[in-house]
Amino acid sequence: MPLYNTLTVGTSIKVYIWKIEESENALGKGIELTQHCQNRMNGMKSEMHRRGFLSIRHLMAEAGYVDADLFYDEVGKPHLKDGKHISITHSNQFTGIIVGETDEVGIDIEMQRDKILRIAHKFTPIEEYSTIANTEALVRKLTVVWGCKESLYKIYAEKGLSFLHHIDIKDFSLSDGHTKGEILYKGRNTSYDIRFLEFEGFTCVYAIPFN
Repeated sequence: MPLYNTLTVGTSIKVYIWKIEESENALGKGIELTQHCQNRMNGMKSEMHRRGFLSIRHLMAEAGYVDADLFYDEVGKPHLKDGKHISITHSNQFTGIIVGETDEVGIDIEMQRDKILRIAHKFTPIEEYSTIANTEALVRKLTVVWGCKESLYKIYAEKGLSFLHHIDIKDFSLSDGHTKGEILYKGRNTSYDIRFLEFEGFTCVYAIPFN
């Protein structure tokens, strides 16, 4: 079973990453879905999406949960019935979850693709990256920035929150492995510690409260 990586963050937060290599049938073994989630999976036209959906249930099992422990609120944010916090991500052959015992947490996995160069102006002030001449390095950095904002958006989960106007990511070097992010929205200012890692052409970013 390809549990790809497990990260322990302090004493109360854990990250689990899965590399999807099994067939849909193999992933379905030992997994019992609620009727709601079975209906959701039945509606997925993409086999990769179904395999990702099932692999996330394996990650939940690693964290000590079953599908019935998970529910979604009216904006689609996942929650755990025991009151702990969870965030979920899926990108191609990788899936991930982060579980926080006491604090809100967010996670995002993204494939590093040149496409991000075309959409960067929609989520970050692109002029801030003019000194990066190497295209590969620019793609990698922009992918981290997108992942940072996506992970914070998942924590906040409020309609109207703008990646470009309301979420600020402090500058960082790719070798740092961490940065900080702020959400400034409706008169509130909240800060988060953000960490990232790269593997096999993918970037995983996760956000935790800033202490």
